[in-house]
Amino acid sequence: MIIDSLENSAKYNSLNPLFSAAFEWISNQDLTTLEDGNYQIQDGLKAIMSTKGGKTAAESLEKFECHQKAIDIQLCISGTETIGWKPISKCQNFRAEYNPEKDVTFYNETPDMYFQLTDNQFGIFFPEDVHAPMIGDGVIKKLVVKVKI
Repeated sequence: MIIDSLENSAKYNSLNPLFSAAFEWISNQDLTTLEDGNYQIQDGLKAIMSTKGGKTAAESLEKFECHQKAIDIQLCISGTETIGWKPISKCQNFRAEYNPEKDVTFYNETPDMYFQLTDNQFGIFFPEDVHAPMIGDGVIKKLVVKVKI
């Protein structure tokens, strides 16, 4: 997992061949006015913009998730989002086994840590990063870029 600010995104371009295109696309958008919905950036890259009310930790943990075929770049546009995290190596209790169509596994676990993202801060979640996003009060506007592995 990586946590940083959008201004430092170029530091991570070498980690995956699609990161450069993902962060370039993000930098070319007016994120404050980008409408909710799905955006196909290019083959292997799609973005999902959403504006929703935050969840309680208990609600988010119902979908404590990780992915096998995609890396998530989760960018907070506005609001304050808390995210729970735990390494997959410490997760043993499945809530639902891997669904290959949706590329998701859900766990019945407790995060090892929580952290907050706010304006233009992002987290990068690799397949070994189990995460519970969208915890918070008030409205959270965020962009999730799915980077195919």
